[in-house]
Amino acid sequence: MAAEPLRIEDPADPRIAGFVSIRERDLTGRDGLFIAEGTVVLRMLGSAQARQNGFAAEAILLLESRVAGVAEVLAAFPETVPIYVAAAPVFDAIAGFNMHRGVLALGRKPAQAPPLLPSLPETSLVLAGCGLSNHDNVGSIFRNAAAFGADAVFLDETSCDPLYRKSIRVSVGSVLTVPFSRGLAAEAMLRGLAEAGYEIWGLSPRGAVPVGEIPAARRIALVLGTEGEGLPENILSSFRTARIPQRPGLDSLNVATASGIALYQIALTMGRVA
Repeated sequence: MAAEPLRIEDPADPRIAGFVSIRERDLTGRDGLFIAEGTVVLRMLGSAQARQNGFAAEAILLLESRVAGVAEVLAAFPETVPIYVAAAPVFDAIAGFNMHRGVLALGRKPAQAPPLLPSLPETSLVLAGCGLSNHDNVGSIFRNAAAFGADAVFLDETSCDPLYRKSIRVSVGSVLTVPFSRGLAAEAMLRGLAEAGYEIWGLSPRGAVPVGEIPAARRIALVLGTEGEGLPENILSSFRTARIPQRPGLDSLNVATASGIALYQIALTMGRVA
């Protein structure tokens, strides 16, 4: 049962302080909090909170014209989550720019989640990202992971935070449902996966075999490199590599596009999609 909406008349109202100057706070950080934007992402946050996977809403802010349209989505949140409503001029003044969607939630990240690797099933397909610095790409990679049944996404310490507002939005909320881990150096991350029995395959235009020739295995990790430079040579020389065949004349595919093609192919091999 959702809480009754509370009207906000003043952009400086302390109750909505977490929503103020969103773009600036994107850069300075939110101390364990994040912004979920749009109806679809709000629905995913409600679903994540219901499953008690560690994500939870702290507050919701809506444009007054959007309240009736998201009533069903709001019903997934407990009464303890305050819902604030504002007219367009007030809403824009709070956010710092015209949001258009008019649907925002302030979410809280899981606190000290247990190690991800030991919790994965015996038969697993995961993605590992090294140096993924583009938030749009990271969001798209999570959306692909959800679409093709990947069990988790591992990101090294140089990859961007998938809970950045734009990444969550581009992922259509998949960042809140696909388990992920971030923070280890790339070498340590991949070594841990290898020691856990994962067949490591680095994706590169210079890969040794077409991605369609990656054999089925109990555990597979597809490794993605940053846009442009790709995976560093020490990783390419340490693990097996695969490429996505394409017509000559183009250097490479966008990393998010490549992740979708490779995941689909491996998901077919592992019997995860029809």
